[in-house]
Parts: sequence; structure tokens; C-alpha cells
Amino acid sequence: MEPQQRSPLLEVKGNTELKRPLVKAPSRLPLPGSRFKRGPDQMEDALEPEKKRTRGLGTVPKVATSHPRATVLTTVPQTQGQTAAPKVPKKTGPRCSTAIATVLKNQKSGPAVPAQKPGTAAAPPMLVGKKPSKRPAWDLKGQLCDLNAELKCYRERTQILDRENQQLRDQLKEAQQQATALGAERRTLEGELARVQAEAEQGQQELGNLRARVLELEERLGTQEALVQELQKEQLGLQEERRGLAARLEEQERKLQTSEAALSGSQAEVASLQQEAVAQAALLAERGERLHGLEMERRRLHNQLQELKGNIRVFCRVRPVLPGEATPPPGFLLFPSGPGGLSDLPTRLSLSRSDERRGTLSGAPAPPTRHDFSFDRVFPPGSGQDEVFEEISMLVQSALDGYPVCIFAYGQTGSGKTFTMEGGPGGDPQVEGLIPRALRHLFSMAQELSGQGWTYSFVASYVEIYNETVRDLLATGTRKGQGGECEIRRAGPGSEELTVTNARYVPVSCEKEVEALLHLARQNRAVARTAQNERSSRSHSVFQLQISGEHAARGLQCGAPLSLVDLAGSERLDPGLALGPGERERLRETQAINSSLSTLGLVIMALSNKESHIPYRNSKLTYLLQNSLGGSAKMLMFVNISPLEENVSESLNSLRFASKVNQCVIGTAQANRK
Repeated sequence: MEPQQRSPLLEVKGNTELKRPLVKAPSRLPLPGSRFKRGPDQMEDALEPEKKRTRGLGTVPKVATSHPRATVLTTVPQTQGQTAAPKVPKKTGPRCSTAIATVLKNQKSGPAVPAQKPGTAAAPPMLVGKKPSKRPAWDLKGQLCDLNAELKCYRERTQILDRENQQLRDQLKEAQQQATALGAERRTLEGELARVQAEAEQGQQELGNLRARVLELEERLGTQEALVQELQKEQLGLQEERRGLAARLEEQERKLQTSEAALSGSQAEVASLQQEAVAQAALLAERGERLHGLEMERRRLHNQLQELKGNIRVFCRVRPVLPGEATPPPGFLLFPSGPGGLSDLPTRLSLSRSDERRGTLSGAPAPPTRHDFSFDRVFPPGSGQDEVFEEISMLVQSALDGYPVCIFAYGQTGSGKTFTMEGGPGGDPQVEGLIPRALRHLFSMAQELSGQGWTYSFVASYVEIYNETVRDLLATGTRKGQGGECEIRRAGPGSEELTVTNARYVPVSCEKEVEALLHLARQNRAVARTAQNERSSRSHSVFQLQISGEHAARGLQCGAPLSLVDLAGSERLDPGLALGPGERERLRETQAINSSLSTLGLVIMALSNKESHIPYRNSKLTYLLQNSLGGSAKMLMFVNISPLEENVSESLNSLRFASKVNQCVIGTAQANRK
């Protein structure tokens, strides 16, 4: 519960008590600008001496009623050095009535004002602390002058009180400003408290993780102790065997003495054994040649298998419904089985769309329209990351064999492209994307091939193309965000290899190094809020791994790039949208994204039609990937779609684009060997 706030008037009162001394003597002044009319009883009191004087003469003079009655006010005596009276509140009330009654009482009990001669000027008001001179009761003009002087004095005091009132108002304003500043400071402290509480909760989670790690290490320690005990038992067995071997050695020494006589006969046998060793060496060399031939045959058959599957393949993946999203109606998305029934892998997708604008003659809504699509493989919402990578692991192996490989993730915003390529947050192995899984597979296979004499090296780069500008996602320090300095250039005169100037090319050899690069790139990538996604990728991210292999004994070399591309979200433009500053920026981004995606489709169609001119240079994306899109390359596209009915239009556009790509056929791939 928040503390009860004090009234601004009370705060001002408290500040006034601290800064200014209180006025001790109560003021009996009337309200500023107020007037008191003298009643008949007061007029009679004022004329009472004159009546008494006329009674003695026996005649009562007649008082002229044509003159207005003047208001008689008494001055309030004030001691020398006394402070000014406090401010009198403007509103009327019991206190004001009390002040008026006090003034009237003083008027009745005060001495009579002496009369002045007619025609003389009114006497100036008496000084504070001195008694005014008395005037006769009939000298109404003199009394009026005295009252005017006294009214002037009261006005001066009223001005003083107004100035004090203004000072109090200024103090009230200052107190209100202090209250506002204190409120802002309180909100800042509340935010800091929330941040500290979040850090405390994170610390508790880390403590729980450490405890789980301690338990795991304790279990491993128990396993190691059991292993040590087994090794000790094995050591005892070896010691027994050693003693047995020592006994046999003694026996062999005795036999050796007997064998020395047959040494001459054994020399001939040694010669024959040497000849057999030469034959074994020749057989070993022959087997090595055969193993190399089998490896090359494996690569040829592997490539042939990939060609039979298609150098351009298209996979469709439907993401699951996230918490908080509406469940799609039954029959909206269907995955028909193949001819073999449920045992066949799904390759078809059916999407039903209902159009409310259409209707029958009877007025009933038209039946939903069904759209059927066929791809090389379809992954329903329940498919895991391991199942997806299992389908492309053979394609990644082709990159290690020396064939350029390019894998795209295409789809609308929020369809799960980045999740497919990079995986989910938190480092969970179950949700790792294609990039970390592909590099783990490459490192493992390179380790196996090292036993056959092959040595491999891997160099990684990670760039993004934002509004047709190349940016280095691995830039650090002062170079971060300087995308204008990166340009796509040839590696050298006459070279077909493309490089990005001023971009980092990092040699990698283990999974930890790849995870660090992905984390850095995720922080530098351009994202923004869109109508479809809270945090949408507004650029094409291109992860390229240059693979170089060498067989030093045979003088063989191979090399090829592996490109894993997370395309930006494809969205149609709304021509009736009102554009503000932020919307205009999103419009420019969407136009650049759609232009590059259209160019990618044109390049694939031109390659399929074997046209003489391929428009690689129409987009920075296709220009950078031209070595991974040609006839000697293998390409795979993931079309990611949303399962929500509200995204059916964007899903249909993505599926139609992917169907066109799936119909393209590129020529036979050739390995890059030297």
C-alpha cells in the first residue's frame, strides 16, 4: 500500500513554518476589498455625545438624512517592531465573521472622534501605536477623511499581505515540483528494485544449474571410482599374467639354449620371412589404393544419389502453433500420405481456404477452396530439428566432398526460418538449428577422414544484406555496424572466388567457436517490429563456411563453400496503409526484401532454362551466392509457413513460389578438385 500523500497546502504550511517565523499577534483587519456598512445602532452610538449635549440645551438638532452614512473603522494599534499580520483568506467563513465582530466591537468601545470645523481638510491617519485626535460627532466629513486615510493604510497592508500570499504560492509551486521529482525518483527506484529482483531470480536459477552440475559430477565421480576399482582388478590380473610370463621366459631361455644348435637352420627361415614381409607391404599398399578407390567411388555414388534426388530440392516445414495463438480449424492443413501409406515420408500438403466474399445462388457460403502442393519432403508441425537435419546431412556431406552447397530458409515473417537455421535460445541441444548441426557433422567426418590421409580446414564468415547494403555480423568494437565499408569483390584477377571486403573470416575447428560466432551475429543482426512478428528479421543473413581438403600423400585437393542463408520475411505491401516515419522505413525494407527475393527466383529460372545471361548482379544476395547457385552446385530451399488461418494468403504465396523453384532442374554437379 502506498503511503498517504500530504496535501500540497500542508506541505507549503510546513515549508513556511521552517523558513518564516509565525506572526504572534492575531490580525483584526477586515478582508481586503471588503466594506462594512454602519447600522442604525452604530450611527446612534456615534451621535450619542451630540444628543447628550443637545439634551442639556433642551433642543435636539435635526440630522440631515440626505448625506450617506460613512463607515467608521478603528485602527488596530501595533507595537513597534511587530511583524506584519498573516494573510487573511479570501473566502468568507466563521473566522471572517469573528474578525468583523471584533472590529465592530472595537468601534463601539473606542473613543469618539473629535469634530472639526467645516471646510477644513481631513487630518492624516494616525501613526500606528498613537491615538487619533478626536473629532466632534457632527464633523462627518472629517471622520470620512480619517476613514479614507485609514482605508489607505489598510490597502497598503493588503498589498503586503498579497505579496506574502504570492510568496506562499511560489513556495507551494516549489513544493509541488519537489513532490514531482520525488515521485520520479520513486519510480526509478522501483525499476531498479525490479531489475535487482530479476537478477536475484537469475542467480537462483544459476545456483540450481550449478547444483545439478555438482550432482552430475558426483555421479561421474562414482563411475570413475568404479572404473578405478575395475582397473585395479585388471592390474592384479596383469601381475598374475606377468608372473606366468616370467615363468615362461625362464622356460624359453632353457629352450633357447637348445635352439642355438638349430640357428643355422633358422636363418634360412628368416630369409623366407623377410620375403613374406615384403609381400605383406606390397599387399598393404595395394589395399591402400583399393581403400582410396573405394572412397572416391563412395563420393561418386553419393553425388549420383544426390543428383537423382535433384540438384534443386524444396522442403516444406510447418511450424507448430505457439502458446496464445488461435488453433486452426480442422481440415485447414492436411498432410496426405504417399502410396505406401503411413510408412512413406510425407511429401504433399493440402491447404483449405474459405472466401467469405463468394457465395452460392441460395445465399449459402461457398465451400472452401483446396490447394494441393507437392515437394521433396514435407515436415508437419511435430517434426523435430534432428529429423529435419537427417534429411540434409547427406547434402552437407557433399560439401565436404568438394561440391558447392547452398541451403535457403524462405517464408513469411514469423514462420520459423531463423529457428530452422540457428535454433532456439538457451543452448538446448534438442532445438539446435541446421548451422550448428551441420558444422558438428563436418568436424566429425573430417576427423574420420584424417585416418585416410585427408586434412581439412574450415573458415567461417557471417554477413547480412540489409537494404542492398552488406554488413559484417562478426564485426566487433568500433567496426560494428559499419556496413558501407563491405563490398563484394573477386578474390584476385581471373579468380572465380568471391570475397567480402572488410569482413571477418574466422578459422573454426570446434563447436564452441561456432557457438560464439552465432551469438555475436545474433546481437548484430537488424531486426524490427512488424505487423506479423514482435522481432522480425529485416535482412538476409548469409553464413558461409569455406571448406578446404588436402591429401598430401597423393597430391589431391578439394574445396567448396557451404552457404546457409536465412532470408528476410516475405511480406506483401498494403497500398492503403498510412505511412508515418517508422512505417516509411519498414516500407523501404520490405521493398528491398521483395526485390531481392524476386531476383533470386529469376536467377533460378534462368539457370533452369539454361539462358546465356544469368542476372546475378541485380541483387547483392544473388551476386554473393552465384558460385553456390550454378550448374556445379547443389541447392535446397526450406519453405516455412505458418499454421494460422489468418496467414493463409502469405502461406499460399510462399508455397506457390516454392513450387516454381521445385520445378527447376540444374545440370550435373561437378566436384571442385585440383
